Amino acid sequence: MVTLACAVVAYLRSLFLPRHKLALEAVALRQQLAVFKRKQPWPKLDRLDRLFWIVLRRLWEGWSEALIIVKPETVVSWHRAGFQRFWRWRSQGRRPGQPQVNAQIRQLIRRMKAENPTWGAPRIHGELLQLGCEISEPTVSRYLHNLNGCRDEGQAKRWLAFLNNHREVIAAFDFFTVPSLTFRTLYCFFVIEHGRRRILHFNVTEHPASDWIVQQLREALPLPCPYRYVLFDRDTKFGGDVVEFLQAMKPIRTSVRSPWQNGVAERWVGSVRREVLDHVIPVNDQHLRRLGANISPITRKTARTSAWRRQRRRAGRLSHARPNHANLGPCLASAVFIIGTPGRQLRDRSRPRSDHSHGRMNAYIELSIAIHLGPI
Repeated sequence: MVTLACAVVAYLRSLFLPRHKLALEAVALRQQLAVFKRKQPWPKLDRLDRLFWIVLRRLWEGWSEALIIVKPETVVSWHRAGFQRFWRWRSQGRRPGQPQVNAQIRQLIRRMKAENPTWGAPRIHGELLQLGCEISEPTVSRYLHNLNGCRDEGQAKRWLAFLNNHREVIAAFDFFTVPSLTFRTLYCFFVIEHGRRRILHFNVTEHPASDWIVQQLREALPLPCPYRYVLFDRDTKFGGDVVEFLQAMKPIRTSVRSPWQNGVAERWVGSVRREVLDHVIPVNDQHLRRLGANISPITRKTARTSAWRRQRRRAGRLSHARPNHANLGPCLASAVFIIGTPGRQLRDRSRPRSDHSHGRMNAYIELSIAIHLGPI
């Protein structure tokens, strides 16, 4: 506490000193601090020292240039640790997790599934309600998933085939949370298309109500909408109003605790955390919304890279493709021309071809000659 008070007094004193004296004093202090660091590379910092650097980071933009004892990443980690301790303190009086299901109900679910293999979670949930058991359908579905041990491989293959065949007309939306500087939870809403993995809409709020989500979807998916399917999870925020708004398209909910079914959105969230959110602490929702401007270059780069890879794969398939022997008439017609003038390149007068195209066409013609006329 005394050290912090001395720092405040030194700041007030610097307001009345000339600029050249302040520069000399800063040089002298930095030289002494460098000597101190050589003697003790890892000095111990208490909580007040950490609080001082967190507040200074909020007030001064060039705070990272004056850091010598610790790194900027260390200050960010201090803020995240404080966020975790704050909410752990707020929830100390509550029991963590959901209440455990009664053992008799679990035994009854296991028996119903064993005697009726075709029953799913909705049917078993209805039977339990008729017996007077108070349990939700997601709990029954989660327990059945644990009984199965792993997901059905056939269903997984069919789902992946659906995503690959319809990715150009699929859009997805979801939320992810970000802690603010004042220990508030900010909800980031985004809409992404599966074809080019392009972000269609991004916004931030502290209170994700159903009306707010519908308004964001109205701005992201205006009519006429080119997308036929919309993917989203079973979050309670996506209630009846959201599903009713998406009736013009085909809304599809992913399975319980199955983020792999919407892997495009989940991977994008991981990229945003690694590229942006792991390097800065947002002050409020306006600050995080301004940081969203840095997300567009990342998305455009990812889309360009994906398109470039698709073109390379397509070019590789064409270069290794076999010629169609039934359509080699034009190639045989040009064979005499190539044999009579060795070394001359085959040209298409309608448009110029690249060297790679010349080599591929000549290889096709030589192969057709070897098939129909014998080796040259």
